[in-house]
Formats: sequence, C-alpha cells, structure tokens
Amino acid sequence: MIESVQNERIIKYSKLKNKKYREETGLFIIETPHLVEEAQKEDLIVEIFTLDGSEGTQVSLDVMKKMSSLDNPSNILAICKKREEKEITGNILILDDLQDPGNLGTIIRTCASFGIDTIVASKSTVDVYNMKTLRASEGYIFKINYLERDLNEFISNLNDYLIISTDVVNGVSPCEIKIDKKFALILGNEGRGVSPELNDLADIKTRINIKTESLNVGISAGILLYEFTKEAKGN
Repeated sequence: MIESVQNERIIKYSKLKNKKYREETGLFIIETPHLVEEAQKEDLIVEIFTLDGSEGTQVSLDVMKKMSSLDNPSNILAICKKREEKEITGNILILDDLQDPGNLGTIIRTCASFGIDTIVASKSTVDVYNMKTLRASEGYIFKINYLERDLNEFISNLNDYLIISTDVVNGVSPCEIKIDKKFALILGNEGRGVSPELNDLADIKTRINIKTESLNVGISAGILLYEFTKEAKGN
C-alpha cells in the first residue's frame, strides 16, 4: 500500500493533471469504474490504483486526492496510454477551436453513435484528455480515432471527400445536401463558429433552421450527423 504523497510514482503520475506533461509522456489519468472498464477493453491501462485494494495498487485517501482531479475522488484511478492513431477510412468530423470540454465529450459520444470513427481537431481545441472531457465522453474516447492537425493543411489535402462547413448565415438546410461520397463535417468554435479560412475550403455550407439565436454545438453535431449519415445510407 502506498500511503505517502511523496512517493516517486505518485509524484510522477500526479503531473499528468498538466496538459504539457500528458503530451510529453503520452499518458493520462482516468477515474471512475466505468472509464477504467472501457479503457481495459481497449488494453490501454498502464497501472491501476484503488482505495480498497480490490485491484491494482492500494493507496491511501491522501494519495488518491493527490492524483485525482475530482473534489470527491473515486475508489479507482488508472493511468492510461493514448490510443495510437489509425488510418482514416470513413466519414470525418472536424473541430475548429472548440473550447468547452463538456461539448467535446458530448461530440465524441455522438460520433460513436453515428459511426463516425475519426475526429480531427485543431491544435487549439480544448484538450481531449482533461478529466471533464473524459467524463463527458463516457468512455467513447477509447473507441474514436482522435487526431490533432493544422486544419488548413489537413482539409486542403483531403481528397475524395465532400467538405461540409456550418455557416449560420449562408448555409443551406442539411436535407438539401446530397451525400454521394464520404464527407467531412466542420464544426466551429462556440462563440465565432467556423473560421472564414476553413469556410472557404468547404464544398458546401449548411445551417440548422431554428427559432432561437443558436444551438449548443453538441446538439448541432447530433442533428447534422443524423441527417448526413441517414442521407449517406439512402434512407
């Protein structure tokens, strides 16, 4: 049992609450039994810590608090390695500077629901491995091919795809868009939407006709992916 917060391993792993250290090591922290279970299915666990010694290494409550990002730590915490990038083969969701971790987690779940297996995010999008995003993803982060790229360069080199951007001013209804090949849907920042530079790279722009000023980007993702995947299947 590890009781000291000065333990070398605990000090090292506690640094993973910092994004820079996560990027340097390729590791991140997950908490709650559900997230640990989902990571185990993908063989991404490096080490497990528990308060009761039921699994992995037993630690004291003080040690768990040292590593945890929760006000009330879970009974279990694990160190994970990031999933290796995979070749892009299907439809893509592109995220332009999304800033809210809850929105990102919701979008990850939404992509998994509609069979979108790759998300490509700008390098200034909120960190996918922070605890708020991980919890909001409900474990689906372990099933998504999540990439960070320079979006101008990535989209410019994206061949054989229909590039669809969201534009609340000049967009057409999603039901007017015919999907006859793989698509890449661009969603923008919560405040400003898709940047003009990326909008210019799109083949077509879309908007959701609503009676309020705007929709949460996570809800927008669900509506648009439903429409486009339905259209792609010819339903």
